[in-house]
Amino acid sequence: MSKNKLYILILFACFLGYSWLLFLKLAPIKNSGLDLTVCVFKRVTSFPCPSCGTTRAVSYLFNGEIVKSLFLNPFGIIVAGIMVVSPGWIVWDTVAKKQSFYNFYIKTEKLIRKKEIAIPLIVLVILNWVWNIYKHL
Repeated sequence: MSKNKLYILILFACFLGYSWLLFLKLAPIKNSGLDLTVCVFKRVTSFPCPSCGTTRAVSYLFNGEIVKSLFLNPFGIIVAGIMVVSPGWIVWDTVAKKQSFYNFYIKTEKLIRKKEIAIPLIVLVILNWVWNIYKHL
């Protein structure tokens, strides 16, 4: 993936994430009985996917409820970190005409593809999935 495509994709994803969090914060739907899940896997199978609850976990984290966020879905910490750091980093790269974020992305992708890293990460995702199913998320 080219640098420009990656930057646009990440910024767009962050924009959508912040927009969704803002919508959930402002919309009076908490006790309305509406199911606003956007998880296709959960809609089709009625089982949560490994990332189910991540949006709520990010929301808890942004509200300072760290333990609640971790309990709901530990992926929330990773997503929140990406949402906070990457837009500023990408803007800095663009202004400074650098590609440090892109280089970091490429190095991280190569690292994650190594078997000794990928297998434990896959196991962690599976464990998180089991945890989500156990919690009836």
